[in-house]
Amino acid sequence: MLTAARLGAAALSAALLTGIAAGPALADVPPPTIPDGLYGKSDPTYDGVWRQSLALTALTAAKITPADSAVGWLTGQQCEDGGWPSYRAPGAACDPKFEDSNATAVAIQALIALGGHQPAVDKGVQWLKTNQNADGSWAYNPGNPGDANSTGLVVNALFAARTDPASIAKPGTGGAAGKNAFDGLARFQLGCSAPADQRGAFAYQPDPAAGTLTPNTLATAQAALAAAGGHLPVATSVRADATPQALACADGSAPATVPHAEAGEAVSSYLAAQLASGGEHLTLTTPGAEPKPDYTATAWAALALTQSGHPEQATDAVDWLEGQSATWTKNGTDAAATATLLLVDQAAHRGDAALTDQLTALGPAPKAAAASPAATPAKKKGDGFGQFWLIVVGLLVGVGGGLLLSLQRKRNPNL
Repeated sequence: MLTAARLGAAALSAALLTGIAAGPALADVPPPTIPDGLYGKSDPTYDGVWRQSLALTALTAAKITPADSAVGWLTGQQCEDGGWPSYRAPGAACDPKFEDSNATAVAIQALIALGGHQPAVDKGVQWLKTNQNADGSWAYNPGNPGDANSTGLVVNALFAARTDPASIAKPGTGGAAGKNAFDGLARFQLGCSAPADQRGAFAYQPDPAAGTLTPNTLATAQAALAAAGGHLPVATSVRADATPQALACADGSAPATVPHAEAGEAVSSYLAAQLASGGEHLTLTTPGAEPKPDYTATAWAALALTQSGHPEQATDAVDWLEGQSATWTKNGTDAAATATLLLVDQAAHRGDAALTDQLTALGPAPKAAAASPAATPAKKKGDGFGQFWLIVVGLLVGVGGGLLLSLQRKRNPNL
């Protein structure tokens, strides 16, 4: 992860707000004019593609057809090699140094949700394949060590594109099979050698010197959706209606990666415990600063628990997020936060119309809005019951007529 010294105050603020590592700092560059078609009015330098992708995904899931200018802005940000930067100013050339896996992963998911953009999706997926690390992971910017957040987001995009993450691997040395995307994700998850209350969590990256793993709240929440086999938008999953299963470990277990088949349950168990002990939200801890609620991590945790089949364990967290909506979304003016909260509500089957309206108002007028429930003629009390008896009577008449015809044929074979 890029440090605060390298990022600068503005970039670090953007990183904490959006829940992703900010891209390389652009020194002495004045804030850009907000382009037409972009959702939100804040500086898009570090989160333009991120917030646009989340907004388009959430609105499409709400059955709203976004404006062509909104979709065109996102597709226009894609570089010729298939990757997306966090933001590219109008008329600026693509610079591979500023293309990143996070923006590319969410843009792919948005275009898949929209439909009709397969060439752009294919190019984006190919860019992800090209920029995978040898250990199976992905970095925020290519050429750097991988991290759990970026690897998780890429696995989300692969699932959305119906591409098996187990099949995505760089060739190994000497013709051996390389590490695949699941292997890359597993290298960040704490297993049986960790303390019992940390098992299933994800570290952002291994410690550079010791190689040890330390739980990271946001890394765990964002990697969890991938471990559960999901992508944006989160759809109905198979309900387990039970407490997530913690990782089963024997005493004195040797260090080993968590098997892919157990990864989703293990991290769900960890997240459910963290939410229950933390007032149904996760906490952001920054060195030198007071701990504070982490809205973004809590949202991704709720999405992951729902995807893994444990929506009941996410219910209180969703309630908490809704209660904090005004603070987190800045009264509906923060496009990324508003879109993320709407995606959480949709996964929980709550469909907040006011939240949808707030997000819609942050961008260009949509081409088409979802049909109003009032447009459907309301049923009168007893209509369903009356229709049921009409069907029953019709069946009885049909059966009676058939019996009568059968008796007549017995009496007169010529019928």
